[in-house]
Amino acid sequence: MVRDTISGMALIDERLVHEEADEHGVPRAVVQEMMARSRPCLYLVGFENLPPDRRESARPAARTGGLPALPDGVDWPEGREPLVLTVDCAALPHHVLDIELPADGHLLFFTDIEYPPESSVVLHVPAGAPATEHSGTYALDGEAMQVRVYEPHTLYPVAGLTLDNDWRRAPQTRAFLAGDGDDDVLDRFEEAVLETASGGIGSGVCVQIGGFSDPWDMPPDEGDLVLLAQMPGQAIDYNVYTLNLIVGAPEDIAARRYTDLQYDQQC
Repeated sequence: MVRDTISGMALIDERLVHEEADEHGVPRAVVQEMMARSRPCLYLVGFENLPPDRRESARPAARTGGLPALPDGVDWPEGREPLVLTVDCAALPHHVLDIELPADGHLLFFTDIEYPPESSVVLHVPAGAPATEHSGTYALDGEAMQVRVYEPHTLYPVAGLTLDNDWRRAPQTRAFLAGDGDDDVLDRFEEAVLETASGGIGSGVCVQIGGFSDPWDMPPDEGDLVLLAQMPGQAIDYNVYTLNLIVGAPEDIAARRYTDLQYDQQC
């Protein structure tokens, strides 16, 4: 469903979507409503989870855990929350997302994935800025303290597609379900579209950048807010069962006003 162009742009091949719809008996009007309520995303996954046909050309674009490399004069954020994700913006496929990320440099995500965070921070380290890896130890009232440092894991980007959780409430889709259609048909059709779009990768326990959230509770990306990142705890530490979501207004994300972002942890 998604084909990668030379520029890395993910495009929806509507002809293939309609062929899939014909196979599942889904009307064209329903397909149009579904696609109108879709948003592109990037999944960040380990090498072993990449589709086999994408491994040879795979380029690392992110890392969970580890220690932060921060510019001169920038210290570990005041809350001393762990570094959970570092994204190499220049290594992400371009022209895939519908939110605006920096073209280069690194985005660093600091938050507590084990308990509701008291503070969370996203920092952008510009490309070329002299940066030094910071230790996880610090002094507090004369005592040595240690920040939680998660084991680092390299991640690779895969373009994907997400759907609004409420897309089936659209008029033609409701009419289809009230008539000859049923949820099982739409389930199979939706699964076929999404799996083909990402080569078989779904949100699961992988990090997701952009797109619609796949929450365990109420979605935080509603109204004027969109998803920046969704991070299952297990994507960072296999023994942590939380879902960590970061949302913000598109204009704040584009302007790098990361202090205005909102954080939501679901268990």
